[in-house]
Amino acid sequence: MVGPLPDELPGMLRQHVQEAVREMEREIREQVPEYSGDDGEYAERVERAVRDAVAFFVDSVDHPDADPRKLTELYTRLGELEARQGRGLDTLQTAMRVSCQVACQRFIMDAYRLGWSRETLGRLTDSLFMLVSRIADAAAQGYAREQGQLATARERRRERLRDMLILEPPPAHEAIAELAVAARWDLPKSIGLVALPAGAPAGARILPPSVLADWDAPIPFLVVPDPDGPGQERLWPALHRLGTAAIGPTVPVAQGAVSLRWARHALTLIERGMLPRGEPVRCAEHVASLATLAAEELVGATAGAVLGPLLELPRQRRQPLAETLLTYLQSGDNAVVAAERLHIHEQTVRYRLRRIHELTGGRFTELDGRLDVMLLLSWLVRSGGGR
Repeated sequence: MVGPLPDELPGMLRQHVQEAVREMEREIREQVPEYSGDDGEYAERVERAVRDAVAFFVDSVDHPDADPRKLTELYTRLGELEARQGRGLDTLQTAMRVSCQVACQRFIMDAYRLGWSRETLGRLTDSLFMLVSRIADAAAQGYAREQGQLATARERRRERLRDMLILEPPPAHEAIAELAVAARWDLPKSIGLVALPAGAPAGARILPPSVLADWDAPIPFLVVPDPDGPGQERLWPALHRLGTAAIGPTVPVAQGAVSLRWARHALTLIERGMLPRGEPVRCAEHVASLATLAAEELVGATAGAVLGPLLELPRQRRQPLAETLLTYLQSGDNAVVAAERLHIHEQTVRYRLRRIHELTGGRFTELDGRLDVMLLLSWLVRSGGGR
């Protein structure tokens, strides 16, 4: 309190405490929409806190040295409750402000009716403002502390969920859904895993909140919900800022391990220089290269039997021939289209095809195992195939 007040004042205030509290409760219900809802228990809890504050204030007029800790602890817990319920502090602060307005209006009316001095009215209102400020600070501190604890707990749940989504064998869908609710993560229909090289720049790690990330894994990765769905406008620019990245295939939620495995395979090809570096690469656009990597031992062992004399040429002579034949086959045996794709003259394509025909004795003129040959040629072009 701010200095002593007239001795008769506490008794006068106590005569009107119940009436003042009822008026505060009525005004709170009218001015704060949240109190007109179905959560009567919540409204009653706040009203009880207001009544306790009024009672303490009146007692403190008679006992200026009254200890406010019990009251501030009450408001600290109330602030914590607001945070746990996912509400902002606005509702509670509005209720305190309305109560303060009601009290001040009653003080002014009583001052005129009972002839209080201006000094008495000033001290009384100053004391009220100090008390309201103290309990408002207590509520804010409780709210901030609980929010911090909730954020930490939610982050731990998100980490558990992230790790659960890449388990193999996959967990039950019900277990994923339960943990997603606890982590406040909207369960998507599908996910895609993104593999990243270590050391992604910190400034580029700002991603949409729906993305679950593990930056500390030996091969960092991201879990992206519904990567092919709408609303991903913020995601792809963020991935481009990360630079080199491999985007695994889109899979059902419980199949994250599959997507991550292929994303890591694609990252291996990037590191070998067989896929572009410095930008996101989609596995879905490089199926042949990834399939070749998965069967690399078999491809290497059978390449000689299929490609024959091409493998015996020095690399600088072999590479353009293999690339031309692969592009020609991919173009539906159309030399014009192949030339456009290779950015060379059509006659150059035809010359190289004749050269391949001469070297292999026409082996690739009629192709039964066209897909196998294209797969082996893709491996030869991308890996160099040795010397």
